[in-house]
Amino acid sequence: MLNRKSAIIRINLILLLGFGHIIALTPEDASSQYFGQNKVNYESFDFKIIKTPHFDVHFYPEEGSAVEDATRMGERWYERFARLFEHEFEKPKPIVLYADHPDFQQTNTLSGRLSQGTGGVTEGLKNRVIMPLTGSYWDTDHVLGHELVHAFQYNIAQSRLASGLRGLMSLPLWLIEGMAEYLSVGREDPLTAMWLRDAIRRDDLPTITQMTNATRFFPYRFGQALWAYIGGTYGDETIVSLFRASLRMGWEPAIEEVLHITADSLSMAWKQSVEAEYLPLMQGKADPGESGALLLAPSTGAGNQNISPSVSPDGRKVAFLSEKDLFSIDLFIADARTGEIEKKLISANADPHFDALGFMETAGDWSPDGKEFVFTVTAQGDNELAIINVENGNITRKIDLEDIGAIKSPAWSPDGTLIAFSGLKGGISDIYTWNIISGELEQLTDDKYADQQPTWSPDQSTLAFVSDRYTGSDFDQLTYGKSGIAFLEIESGDVSTLEPFGEVKHINPQYAPDGRSIYFISDQDGFSDIYQFTFDSGDIRRITNLQTGVSGITGMSPALSVARDAGTILFSVFDNFEFHIYSLQQGQAEAGGEKINTFSRNNSGRLLPPSKPQITSRITTIYLTHLRAWSLTIHIRSRVL
Repeated sequence: MLNRKSAIIRINLILLLGFGHIIALTPEDASSQYFGQNKVNYESFDFKIIKTPHFDVHFYPEEGSAVEDATRMGERWYERFARLFEHEFEKPKPIVLYADHPDFQQTNTLSGRLSQGTGGVTEGLKNRVIMPLTGSYWDTDHVLGHELVHAFQYNIAQSRLASGLRGLMSLPLWLIEGMAEYLSVGREDPLTAMWLRDAIRRDDLPTITQMTNATRFFPYRFGQALWAYIGGTYGDETIVSLFRASLRMGWEPAIEEVLHITADSLSMAWKQSVEAEYLPLMQGKADPGESGALLLAPSTGAGNQNISPSVSPDGRKVAFLSEKDLFSIDLFIADARTGEIEKKLISANADPHFDALGFMETAGDWSPDGKEFVFTVTAQGDNELAIINVENGNITRKIDLEDIGAIKSPAWSPDGTLIAFSGLKGGISDIYTWNIISGELEQLTDDKYADQQPTWSPDQSTLAFVSDRYTGSDFDQLTYGKSGIAFLEIESGDVSTLEPFGEVKHINPQYAPDGRSIYFISDQDGFSDIYQFTFDSGDIRRITNLQTGVSGITGMSPALSVARDAGTILFSVFDNFEFHIYSLQQGQAEAGGEKINTFSRNNSGRLLPPSKPQITSRITTIYLTHLRAWSLTIHIRSRVL
């Protein structure tokens, strides 16, 4: 996490601008947003308005059909929250949608620069939501729901029965942001569960007072978990009562008045619930420090947050992103056997060619000969591909791909002629390839599914990628399946899918050097670990079995890399609220892996305590579980001005 000064600056900015969906607190926030740098607007947007019963949705033509679906999402969220809060807007509220995150970062609706870690913002005084389409319908829906909770919070605070914005601004972030996360995600959230497990294994689960006063406890994760406990123990309607009381008298007296318990007693009961549910599940699992050979962590001279590892084909080098030098996320090269950092390859703060390095849900890739590295940068308002000479640090090529607003996870083909990537266009992400020799851009998928994280098979006949193209996805009804592994046959264009654990996360596919198996990350039991699937036999082996998890900053961040020739496996592990990078040799992984024969589709490790609410949860049993039924009740009469 940030040092205390940077985190306080970040929190103060939130209070000045409004509340928002912050994916993570990073040094980029401090360096780019708070030290006097001015925002540069590279593009102008021809905004139009879709008017619905409760919103004026501002958009521009480049957003395509996805904006219409986002508008339906907004009305669905309004119906949910109006019922829960028993509150109606007095007039339609503005929602400003951008086609992608680089466009969002240029917004002139907000002062100051927006970092990659800012997923959306809700302004207090104007009570408007500003956010980008994310390329994933699930994620766009989640961010929009999160922001609309804030819209209701502001609107209720400004009503004549409340104490105004002063009362709202006096409340701690865990209360405001945690509520928005819980009401938009619910209690099934393996990412937040990972944060809780990391805390309780070290006896470091914060009290409510600590969450209020100490900046090292991320308010989104721990606030969401506390609200899940309150909702599961006292009922979700109690959340609204507690919020309204907090506006009048402050959060601590409100807890005593509404829950008839002190804040200290509530903290103790919450801790006991978390320990009772998670400690038994953690028994027999490895401590994060036993993941493999530790390469990159503060103890080895690296930073606190070491993410997006990419190992060279021969397994000798690793490129990774880190805040080691405090004020930015930079790209480093280290020895993949010893962890010794050899050089800072590139820094956005020092390079005039671009404004920022991509780091939230992306990683770079090595050329087949290991001499060059391709990664994503932001330059002049758009994402671009950059190719750098690893030896001398010179940028050899910058590729500006017109009409593609955001680029993630470039993957170099085995013959060195193609770079595959996930590209966001019109609010929808698809798989593309760019030909290094001819400069030809080819779109390989073209649909509403979220297609991400491509990787090449060793014979270059297939691209494996992450997609939500499963039975749970129905865009007419605005329902979305979990991410699974998909395979695109290059010659025929046929797409097949692999979802061995059902409706849970399967991400970050990486082929073994012989192409006979594929590694991936799944949270099928609530613990995010590495698995190996063998194509011929269909066997599944669990390669890691950790108390915390193999993870990046978000649940969808790439955290796994396999050396194309050597088979060395590098991965990032969550430990002490930090991300450390470990390695396993291919032989170690196969020898230590555990064959998986059975798995549960209803694992309590995926849920925030209490996994079995004492009072029926309105959030999980009504509007988050039964999305289809809710969708059928939404009929929007909209018109474009």
